[in-house]
Amino acid sequence: MSDETPPRPVDEARDRIRSRLDAGTRLCCCLDFDGTLAPIVEDPDAAAPTAENEAAVASLAADPSVSTAIVSGRALADVRDRIDGPSIYAGNHGLELERNDSLAVHPVARKRAARIDEVCGILESVLEPIPNARIENKRLTGTVHYRSVPPAMRPTVQRRTHAVVDRFGGDALEVSSGKRILEIGPSIPWGKGNAVALIAADMPPGAVPLYIGDDVTDESAFRTVEPDGIGIRVGGDEPSAASYRLDSPDAVARFLEWLESIATETLERSVSKASAPAESAIGASGSIDGPFRT
Repeated sequence: MSDETPPRPVDEARDRIRSRLDAGTRLCCCLDFDGTLAPIVEDPDAAAPTAENEAAVASLAADPSVSTAIVSGRALADVRDRIDGPSIYAGNHGLELERNDSLAVHPVARKRAARIDEVCGILESVLEPIPNARIENKRLTGTVHYRSVPPAMRPTVQRRTHAVVDRFGGDALEVSSGKRILEIGPSIPWGKGNAVALIAADMPPGAVPLYIGDDVTDESAFRTVEPDGIGIRVGGDEPSAASYRLDSPDAVARFLEWLESIATETLERSVSKASAPAESAIGASGSIDGPFRT
């Protein structure tokens, strides 16, 4: 977006975060998985959260003043097996949402799952000759991984993927880019930001939304929580809708440890001194679309 600017180091945000929590009633902490809690690895099946992030997420999830959610591009069942603790999970870039002991699936994505399966099957054959190209069928979406593909052949992967989706997906499917991946999903206006808006809508008035992620698909979530909440991008200082950045999953762990250390005391003090309900920190950018209302 034109208003995106390079995010500043998160150390510059600590006073602001403490101040926002001091004025809030609860923390709604939403976290991406790959590249955020888990380092990016050559084999996506081998991805795992760092021990420090695993412990930090468990502490936040156990804190009664914090609602913790995992929001991932992975299938919900996949990411749920990789990180335990939170009671809220969003998978497939928000097309699946598990909360309040119930699972909701976007109805359009469910209807187009057969088309995703067909396209993934065709791509398996089309990309088979390319070394290390890998197709991941996540039922509601598909991912073409080319991180380990020889650099000279990556344009071929991109070209063939777009050609197959255009021919067999038609107007029903679309392709988007990430870090050495191509995401194939239903061509509907839905993403991680919509899932974060739904999660935040379940919070009490005055809850403070915070989102940490590392990739292009996280930008819609940053736009949902900003500017009244806190958006933190993991990685470099490329322009982003997030205001702040952390360098790596190791830095995420240290930040989450600090966040948990101040959350309970700060939020309890805020609740005790509150004399009237506060307005939600999610503004118009976090509006809720109908298909996921449960």
